[in-house]
Amino acid sequence: MRKTLVAGNWKMNASQQQTQALLSALTEAAPLPCDVAVFPPSPYLIQARDLLSGSTIALGGQDCSAAESGAFTGDISSAMLADVGATMVLVGHSERRTLNHETDQLVIEKTRQALKHGLTVVVCVGETLAERQAGHEEKVVGTQCAAIIAELSDSEWQNIIIAYEPVWAIGTGETASPAQAQAMHSYIRQLIAARSVELADTTRILYGGSVKGANASELFAQPDIDGGLVGGASLDAVEFLSICRA
Repeated sequence: MRKTLVAGNWKMNASQQQTQALLSALTEAAPLPCDVAVFPPSPYLIQARDLLSGSTIALGGQDCSAAESGAFTGDISSAMLADVGATMVLVGHSERRTLNHETDQLVIEKTRQALKHGLTVVVCVGETLAERQAGHEEKVVGTQCAAIIAELSDSEWQNIIIAYEPVWAIGTGETASPAQAQAMHSYIRQLIAARSVELADTTRILYGGSVKGANASELFAQPDIDGGLVGGASLDAVEFLSICRA
């Protein structure tokens, strides 16, 4: 399976100048040795779309509404994302789950909306430090995965990517060891395999916990890690390209 790198989460970082510099560097480095997608903040989606025109780099939104349309000031619908050229979207990111109190049910509702509009959905799952220290990491991640696995049809599942992001290793400088990351990725694949071995074999499971050029090769060498959801390092073109080369 060809590795996949998602250069997002840019979170609430970027400017027009930064977007121009970063995406120009990525397109000039083509062809890249992996599949790449970028997820800029929504004000820069159209700029990013134009900069990526003619390239193989995909464009995604950082979140979408669970509603089709209506009186939801500040929200962005999947239809809007598709309308401006996005082909992917993140849902269930740990910051959305924590800061915005998003539930597993809301994540599945957002996922359904995104699939309805033809978007590939990167569904984020992961445990906090307290949950890992209590030995509950598999229970937490299993519960987060359960709704997606149970609710979606096989055809819908073709447009699902799972991103495992240990919350304790995001923006902290900490990184799960390759063995820890592989163990959780293997567990997630087993959960999918309990429903369908074929889906388990074809589902991309990305690691999202402080991926850097220095640790990328060892992480991506693990058999169940199919790429990365890259955070802070994706804002640095040199660093991100070093991860691509890994």
